[in-house]
Amino acid sequence: MSAQIIAQLKALSLHGMAASFPEVAAQARHTEFNPESFMQQLMAAESAQRVVRSTAYQMGAARFPVHRDLAGFDFGQSDVDEVLVRRLQSAEFTTAAHNAVFIGGPGTGKTHLATAIGVEAIQKYAKRVRFFSTVELVNALEQEKAHGKAGQIALKLMYVDLVILDESSLRNSHFRRSAV
Repeated sequence: MSAQIIAQLKALSLHGMAASFPEVAAQARHTEFNPESFMQQLMAAESAQRVVRSTAYQMGAARFPVHRDLAGFDFGQSDVDEVLVRRLQSAEFTTAAHNAVFIGGPGTGKTHLATAIGVEAIQKYAKRVRFFSTVELVNALEQEKAHGKAGQIALKLMYVDLVILDESSLRNSHFRRSAV
């Protein structure tokens, strides 16, 4: 019977419930569980699983070049305003649709900080983030235009809470010339 219930939960895409069902059912058999408690535990497991899956999906969709966090940034070795960076990490500026621009020479940590803020926005605030190198974005826009599909990238970006543009790859990349 349990296998059939688990299969039905999976068929309904309730993977969190399916994964926790054996444990919750066993617990219910050994204690005085009422139906409401049983369902609450299953729904809590499903909610937690959905948050984990959503976060994993958003991390992949962001296309960060590497995973970075602020714990790995040495503020002592940089002239960066730590208080300001910590405030940006709260992602409040995305709600107000404000921009943040990091200016500095090579090796000053701009990419690290921008990526760490993006990672935090996804993991703590469920924001949608997209990371682009400027070369990647320009090439994608040119390719989009060449295929007669101008505006599709812009349309997709309307549903993103934070777009990170990173120029650091300009030193190692070349703009692709379009035939248009």
